[in-house]
Amino acid sequence: MAKINTPRKKKAPARRAATGPALPLRARVKLWLVRGIGGIGAVLLLWIIAYGFLNPPITPYMIGERRILGDIEREWVPTERISPMLLRSVVAAEDANFCSHWGFDVAAIRSAIEQGADRGASTITQQVVKNAFLWHGRSWLRKALEAGMTPVVELFWSKRRILEVYVNIAEFDEGIFGVEAAARHHFGVGADEVNDVQAARLAMVLPAPKLRAASAPTSAERRRTAAIIDGANTIARDGRAACFEG
Repeated sequence: MAKINTPRKKKAPARRAATGPALPLRARVKLWLVRGIGGIGAVLLLWIIAYGFLNPPITPYMIGERRILGDIEREWVPTERISPMLLRSVVAAEDANFCSHWGFDVAAIRSAIEQGADRGASTITQQVVKNAFLWHGRSWLRKALEAGMTPVVELFWSKRRILEVYVNIAEFDEGIFGVEAAARHHFGVGADEVNDVQAARLAMVLPAPKLRAASAPTSAERRRTAAIIDGANTIARDGRAACFEG
């Protein structure tokens, strides 16, 4: 019986996945940069949101100071355990319009530019961003990050929370961080026990904590202390302390 040869079916060639043309190197680099920046932004956003209700365990600046000094002093206290006069003194000394701006004091910035200096232009919120998340020093990168993060902090945190974080992480003497450690270091009392003069003296050192001493002020620093007391009483009367009191 004759053998019938059936033609073999040819295997269809494997289909290649439709991936499209490869992106040029420049386009791939741009894509990686966008993804990287987006990832960093997401991390910073989550970090900011977390610190809205979690107390910062330590800050980059504290880490640096601890490496230099060997140790630092700090103790976190909520605003309920801080003298109202101390909180008002800090605001009067550092950012009198704290309750009325959204992170940037445009009038203070304009005045600083006109005077050819930058002292007094940074708000408490900007200082919180610098102290809690970034590093000290003058650089365009830090300034850019600070400018971008400041309104985000204002958006997610209350003014009371911003001030609470600030007074707990600010340096009041070499290696002394926060109002509780500062009050005990300089006056031997807690942050809720300082009198009006002691409160104003603590606020007076904030621009230069390593150059000024709250417990041994110069005559010029005594005059500054008196001005801070007057400013603290003023913002209490005119309502500029309402956002963090009551």
